[in-house]
Amino acid sequence: MKVVNTVEFDATTKKGVVLVDFSAEWCGPCKMIAPVLEQLSQELEGKVKIIKVDVDVEQQLAQKYNVMSIPTLLLFKDGAVIGQVVGFQSKAMLEKFIQRAYVN
Repeated sequence: MKVVNTVEFDATTKKGVVLVDFSAEWCGPCKMIAPVLEQLSQELEGKVKIIKVDVDVEQQLAQKYNVMSIPTLLLFKDGAVIGQVVGFQSKAMLEKFIQRAYVN
């Protein structure tokens, strides 16, 4: 999973389906969800990009998207946020969440 900065963020999220994990190194639930996201990243390669934003480094980006708790996962489709979940999620839950991008 690629960690992106503010400069890379817009270019990465503007086209296609992208799941963004807003997290931090010190966050317990973030550490718990990381392997799940890594597995999904491999399984859904070519369909969905899964990227990570470190909220400690990219504070302005976290503020822009009103990230109040971590992990916060935002689902983008062609540059627009189409969904948000907060906290640890199971793999099955995340798969359903990502499916939202393909419903319309």
